[in-house]
Amino acid sequence: MSVGAMGAFDRRLLLAVDARGYGSVDTARQRGIQTALPRLLSEAAEAAGLDRASWVRQAAGDSEFAVLPTGSDEQALVEPFMRRLDAGLRAHNRDRVPGARLALRAAVHFGPASEAPSGFAGPGPVEISRILESDPLRRALAAAPDAALAVALTAPVFTELVAQGYTNFRPEEFREVVVEKKEYRGRAWLWVPGYDVHALDLGNPEPGVGSGAGVGASAGAGAGHGPVPGSGGPAAQVAGPAAQTAPAPQAEPVRSGGDSVSTHLCGTVINGNVVFGISK
Repeated sequence: MSVGAMGAFDRRLLLAVDARGYGSVDTARQRGIQTALPRLLSEAAEAAGLDRASWVRQAAGDSEFAVLPTGSDEQALVEPFMRRLDAGLRAHNRDRVPGARLALRAAVHFGPASEAPSGFAGPGPVEISRILESDPLRRALAAAPDAALAVALTAPVFTELVAQGYTNFRPEEFREVVVEKKEYRGRAWLWVPGYDVHALDLGNPEPGVGSGAGVGASAGAGAGHGPVPGSGGPAAQVAGPAAQTAPAPQAEPVRSGGDSVSTHLCGTVINGNVVFGISK
């Protein structure tokens, strides 16, 4: 087998989690988070039938980045793991005052990752990191005061598992958002257990496809590096309900004294998920 300078190409299942508000609590609370986090992750993995001992993990106190072995069960990580993690967090928080409760952001991705001197490198680890730290995911958890978990799935995970019916999730339980973080721009699908994620105030513009109901056009985005809503790419072919109800532009020719003809447009023009109102 021929390989390039970077070695053999490999796609891996990636998990990243981070605790909310770690930097704003005292030392005792930070110790509590560092103790509870690995225990809760291990319990969720065991309940989902995943061997956490085989994961390559990078822990940082209030967070963990994990690269699962080749061939790991994506379905198990997306659904039973996340449901069990939410249940474990709620049990952990049951007798605690609000300020002492543990809440996590989590992201799941399947993408290129290769071993490097300080862990893993490649587009996969970068993408999951940007999504984990993104504003939409942070705002989703902040907008759900009683939630203990907010989950983001990247395009390959959502479109190939959830949208295709390989889990018990309904696609409409997720909300598609645009993620812009540092040099990264892509999409993610958010789920907040116990909440209608579409009703949460995320304070940012929505993409053309508001939920999993029309994921066919978004699947071409791959790992999130494809065209973004409004860019004229595959996602721009689906403009949502507005495209079906908006009136077609009407042209009113205006002739001048010469041979030229100018046209004034009145109505609504839709390009992707961008709507322009045009008047005479």
